[in-house]
Amino acid sequence: MLSFEDFKKIELRIGRVVSVEDHPNADKLYVMKVDLGGEERQLVAGLKKYYTAEQLQGRLIVVVANLAPAVLRGVESQGMLLAAGEGDTVSVLQPDADIAPGAKVL
Repeated sequence: MLSFEDFKKIELRIGRVVSVEDHPNADKLYVMKVDLGGEERQLVAGLKKYYTAEQLQGRLIVVVANLAPAVLRGVESQGMLLAAGEGDTVSVLQPDADIAPGAKVL
């Protein structure tokens, strides 16, 4: 279980999805390029069942930016996007306003 001190260490930043491609080794995963304000990151996300690539393209998202990179089915992911799910519904968290990529989520 996370303590409050652990939770304070999580760095959430706004990102803009620059590109979305099918993962070469997984049917349910996308490989996404995300602009975090002058820094581009590659994320691997299991969203194919819930979103088309076109629905994600250009969207603002919330990214956990200070995770160690992880390799998912042979492709490196340099962060994690936040989404909420219940049953067969998954929604990517996104800001209401057009906030600049790289902005910190407070």
